[in-house]
Amino acid sequence: MPERNNPFAPTERHDLGNHGRELILDARNVAVDFKVEGGIVNAVRDVSFQLHKGETIALVGESGSGKSVTARTVMRLLSRRATIKPGTSIKLQDKNIVSMSDREMRKLRGSKVSMIFQEPMSSLNPVYTIGQQICEILHLHNRMSRKDAMERARQLLEEVQIPEPGARLKQYPHQLSGGQRQRVMIAMALANRPDILIADEPTTALDVTVQAQILHLIKDLKDRYGMAVILITHDLTIVRQFSEYVYVMQNGAVQEHNETEALFENPRHAYTQRLMASEPKGRAKPISDDSPIMVEGRQVKVSFTLKRGGFFKPDYFKLTAVNNLDLQLKRHETLGLVGESGSGKTTFGQALIRLTETQDGEVFFNGEPIHGLDRQGMRPLRSRMQVVFQDPFASLNPRMSIRQIIEEGLIVNGIGANGRERVDRVRQALLDAGMPDNIFNRFPHEFSGGQRQRIAIARAVALEPEFILLDEPTSALDLSVQAQIIDLLRKLQDEKGLSYLFISHDLKVVRALCHRVMVMQFGNIVEQGPVEEVLSNPKTDYTARLVRAAFDIAA
Repeated sequence: MPERNNPFAPTERHDLGNHGRELILDARNVAVDFKVEGGIVNAVRDVSFQLHKGETIALVGESGSGKSVTARTVMRLLSRRATIKPGTSIKLQDKNIVSMSDREMRKLRGSKVSMIFQEPMSSLNPVYTIGQQICEILHLHNRMSRKDAMERARQLLEEVQIPEPGARLKQYPHQLSGGQRQRVMIAMALANRPDILIADEPTTALDVTVQAQILHLIKDLKDRYGMAVILITHDLTIVRQFSEYVYVMQNGAVQEHNETEALFENPRHAYTQRLMASEPKGRAKPISDDSPIMVEGRQVKVSFTLKRGGFFKPDYFKLTAVNNLDLQLKRHETLGLVGESGSGKTTFGQALIRLTETQDGEVFFNGEPIHGLDRQGMRPLRSRMQVVFQDPFASLNPRMSIRQIIEEGLIVNGIGANGRERVDRVRQALLDAGMPDNIFNRFPHEFSGGQRQRIAIARAVALEPEFILLDEPTSALDLSVQAQIIDLLRKLQDEKGLSYLFISHDLKVVRALCHRVMVMQFGNIVEQGPVEEVLSNPKTDYTARLVRAAFDIAA
């Protein structure tokens, strides 16, 4: 049960009624249960919070603490397995959201309350263009012509700093980088100027410089339109700068809340103190100079042909995503690949493991050339090189149980003498990734974003590979779990001599985990060297800007 007598989390805010702002949202005793295999999960337990017009409050806590479920309850966007318990009250300007009909809620969503979801690829429809999807939201709540809606959509993309907004309207979600997709989601959420914006990890997929831009953008829009913001995040640096009041959640309950500065200056609950003490620590252990090269790329080039213009006057142009790049990764080494969204990091990484076709260059794995191999030729190597993708919800099959997801790779690659041995491997992989081993029969949608990322890591680890491409593996994780994953990756590297190519925009994690770092911009390597040297003494303005944005978001 929640701590009803918890002195650090009373039902009402400490500053309620102390300033002249109108109370726009008043949530009391919010409780949500989920039916799962083997019983009931109390996802949210007796949560109360208040939101004033024109302010930002933050819900913080680890993955699975109930932050997102609380927000989805406000939007009434819960799955059929969820039950909002009696006694829950969520009043939006004196109207109780809990008792509203589905029709009333449809009118409310987007116009009064809007939400930016954590995983843009699962929220955007892959068969419609970006322009069509933004226009649909505009038409839902406004009477406007197709031409006016498309122009408004272009303006929205411009507001969220997407380059060439006119061309992007004609593109599909898969043609944009993770960060650009997240910005499209923000544009869609702001399309009808809602009174309340719920931002569920709005900068998870963004590089550090754009993260700061987006947060400032949300703040500017909030100030300009008097919009209220509920910010859900695990990044305490963001919370301290952009929120005025903080609610700290753990295991579905609020453990402490206070005005932001008061909370940071004097965290009183033990959990809040532990949360604030969590940050990626340590440095990579030195590796031997004569360690053999595991992965090598020579003059690797990847280009894409993109389309501008209309149907009758198409204009095709070539975009070079990876421009004749060299890379050497030794056995037992972790090499960081950093840069802004769209710099070519993921494309380069996928080209090295032959998930993306190269136009030129050579790729070697363990000294053997693989650039000439077709899909069949690559098959025996697939278990030896694994990948953990940026968006776990897109890479985990929603129709398969956790056991099936992890076991599938073992079956395909003929690993494990029998079913019992495979189950043992699945169980060990889950434990290694910091997940309980009693979740075999549950499905991806039943887990938080951070928990899904750990399941994706467990799937890669289960095959006992020699090389893992880690594409933003900690982007969806809270700070304390980030530290666990870093420790896990170090442990696996020490035990099995693994090599990692670590693609990330989180320079704090890169500094803690990587031996060397390469900085990418517009498909080129602009700087590389030992991680401490590059991050402490950057040689280029671009790297210096990345470092400033990572370690001081106010900059």
